[in-house]
Amino acid sequence: MAAIARILARRIALLVPLLLGVILFVFLVMRFSDADPASAFFQGANPTPEQLHEFREENGLLDPLPVRYMAFVGDLLQGDMGTSALRRTPVFDEISTALPLTLQLTFMGLAIALVLGTVLGVTAAIYRDRMPDQVIRVVSLVGVAAPGFWLALLMIQYLSVGAGWFDSGGYVNPNDSFSGWLKSMTLPAFSLSLPIAAQLTRIVRTAVVEELDKDYVRTAIGSGLPPVVVVGRNVLRNALINPLTVLGLRVGYLLGGAVVTEQIFALPGMGTLMIDAVKNGDPAVVQGAVLTAAVGFLVINLVIDILYLLVNPRLRSAA
Repeated sequence: MAAIARILARRIALLVPLLLGVILFVFLVMRFSDADPASAFFQGANPTPEQLHEFREENGLLDPLPVRYMAFVGDLLQGDMGTSALRRTPVFDEISTALPLTLQLTFMGLAIALVLGTVLGVTAAIYRDRMPDQVIRVVSLVGVAAPGFWLALLMIQYLSVGAGWFDSGGYVNPNDSFSGWLKSMTLPAFSLSLPIAAQLTRIVRTAVVEELDKDYVRTAIGSGLPPVVVVGRNVLRNALINPLTVLGLRVGYLLGGAVVTEQIFALPGMGTLMIDAVKNGDPAVVQGAVLTAAVGFLVINLVIDILYLLVNPRLRSAA
């Protein structure tokens, strides 16, 4: 555990310059974009040039970029992401309302992708070059090629409108009705996770096949250990390194895909918040949403790094 703690401390230390770099990138992109906080604040009010200048001066928009960046970082350290120009509410409050739904959708999709990808990949590897393997490979190939939004529309057409099994849109809070929440989140989570599950299936199959061909597996089975025990205890543990790498990289896809998925299923999450802010010209909300998504991606990759260490003791020794 001491080795894991030291490695974890180094990973967290590396996050600090990464976070500062992400904050700088988001800051510069928003400052050089066409979005104008002053125009957004007075939207629909026909302000005079003097009013616009006064607003920019009061909010530090005329200061040099280094000064504005330091002020921006200082505000972030205090939990201040600015104020929505349209709703006149703190951006932090709006993100706090929308983020839980996006996290629910992302982690539900991640869990579905992990379970489907692992089960189908291991099954295909065990029955390689036989009928189950051939079927799974064809299905995974279709899943990789099919766009997520197209799968979402098909699910709405056949499972919601046609069969009536699930809701076609909207969100139900789990505190109000868990079954209603499950019905409202199942289709979005599946449409988001199926392309990832298909990719994971192919990678898990390849990794498990490589492990099954190694000498230690034949020796263990030859010594009388049941194949199920060998696969579950040794093969999977060694084979999960590459799939975990892919899963960590695809978390960004899940967060990005949530934007489209939330629009299709009318879910009031971060994606909907960001799209509405872009359409309505609310730069503070766009900036806060993008920054939150970027920080979330870095944190999730830190969690994936920790899982590497837990799955493979050799990585701990090497580190």
